[in-house]
Amino acid sequence: MDLEKLLELEDRIGIKFKNHDLLLQALTHRSYLNERPKWHLDHNERLEFLGDAVLELVVTEYLYNNYPNPEGELTNWRAALVNSIMLAKISAKFELNDYILLSRGEARDTGRARQYILANAVEAVIGAIYLDQGYVACDGFIKKFILDELREVLESGSYKDYKSLFQEQAQERAGITPTYEVIKEWGPDHAKHFHVGVYLEKELIGEGVGPSKQDAQQAAAESALKNRGW
Repeated sequence: MDLEKLLELEDRIGIKFKNHDLLLQALTHRSYLNERPKWHLDHNERLEFLGDAVLELVVTEYLYNNYPNPEGELTNWRAALVNSIMLAKISAKFELNDYILLSRGEARDTGRARQYILANAVEAVIGAIYLDQGYVACDGFIKKFILDELREVLESGSYKDYKSLFQEQAQERAGITPTYEVIKEWGPDHAKHFHVGVYLEKELIGEGVGPSKQDAQQAAAESALKNRGW
């Protein structure tokens, strides 16, 4: 990727980097290095790790300072703002997909796996901003692109805990407590993916996929609520 392309992304996110390699590393997916072993930068997973922590802190601080709600509600709101589905959606605000460096195989996959790649890249970009510009710049970026979604999250009720909701409905309507089983898991330890099913007794009601068992269970519960019309 040439400098002109990086400058284009900088314009989109409103951040001018001192060290462009930090931004470039944030865009470098692990698969890209498999085809380019002489690439001069590491992949973006360490930046993702850092950015995840910064993102959670900024969102937590904002919610704490602006809403008197109890901890449980704030936790659910935060989860709705920082999950992979939301971050992938936010990535479209600055067309991040156009800048990610992927292997040819990964570039062809535009399904759910791409969603996680984009979400992780958003976190990596936040990590890069933190190292290059500090906390204040991260705070501005997160408020502009991520906390901007809070009103919609609250109005739509998307912060709700689908697993708890499905359990309540299943017990009330069917007298059964749902159970969850991992149908399939794949990927290396640092990037696992889980396919989970939720069952009422032996009947499969919904399925979900996620980067953790918890995320996959939430997706399965949401699917089950829709499938049952609850």
